[in-house]
Amino acid sequence: MLIFRHFHQAEGSPLALAIGNFDGMHLGHQALLRALIEAAQQRGCKSAVMTFEPHPREFFVPANAPARLASLREKLELFAEAGVDLVYVCRFNRRFAEVTAEDFMQRILRQSLNVQAVLVGDDFRFGANRRGSRADFAAAGFDIISLPDVKIDGRRISSTAVRNALAAGDLQQARSLLGRDYSISGKVVHGDKVGRTWGYPTANIHMLHDRPPFFGVYAVKLEGLAENCLPGVASLGVRPTVKQNGKPTLEVHLFDFQQNIYGRHVRVHFMQKIRDEMKFADVETLKLWIARDAHQARQYFKLET
Repeated sequence: MLIFRHFHQAEGSPLALAIGNFDGMHLGHQALLRALIEAAQQRGCKSAVMTFEPHPREFFVPANAPARLASLREKLELFAEAGVDLVYVCRFNRRFAEVTAEDFMQRILRQSLNVQAVLVGDDFRFGANRRGSRADFAAAGFDIISLPDVKIDGRRISSTAVRNALAAGDLQQARSLLGRDYSISGKVVHGDKVGRTWGYPTANIHMLHDRPPFFGVYAVKLEGLAENCLPGVASLGVRPTVKQNGKPTLEVHLFDFQQNIYGRHVRVHFMQKIRDEMKFADVETLKLWIARDAHQARQYFKLET
């Protein structure tokens, strides 16, 4: 899969292009990508995705932007797994926001990218002041491919629905919307190493965004260190008992594991919520709750303590 951060001059190969934020890569996104690849094969095109970084709402209203379900790297990993040929990562800034719908279609899609077919969601809007719509693509001569909404129990699958499920601690509902476990990936970095002094050494996972969709303590599986995922317990939050105004931190304690894993890129799969993040009266109380959390996670995995 080739990744571009600019628009090159059109070459010989026409493109079938899917456009969107693709945050979380839920079942609706997956259906769109399957349709994209099928459309590209039918038309003799390459399959391409255009996505935006940052999310447009993070640019326009950062204080009210939705929590991130996936980092850019995570989205790119999922595009590659889906079999997409090309990805265009558009830097969403003031200059890009001011591109008119007509300029976007003619200069970027047609002249630069040689786009033949376009796949977008029913509610997709584009161009300055969101004035462009699916009808404009059709009027400009693009082959518009329509897809029905993907629904579960009569409800449309969306990134908002995934965020709501995660915020409510309903990992099963999130799993049904995503078609997989919700996960966060990142590099294992050095932390303050307090947990090891309490008998619970943790892997500190570097997150690229500081607005995760939930806080709390979870039974997790860690992918990327062994052939099979490793069981553990994770805390995702600002650690209010030991930090003031702390940044969101993801820490994972792996059961019966002693290896040095600094610098490794891993993926944390969230399996079951244990409790919300809490501020305790003192560190000794926190230690007791950490032991309780580890026990409950072991019970989930049916591991002996």
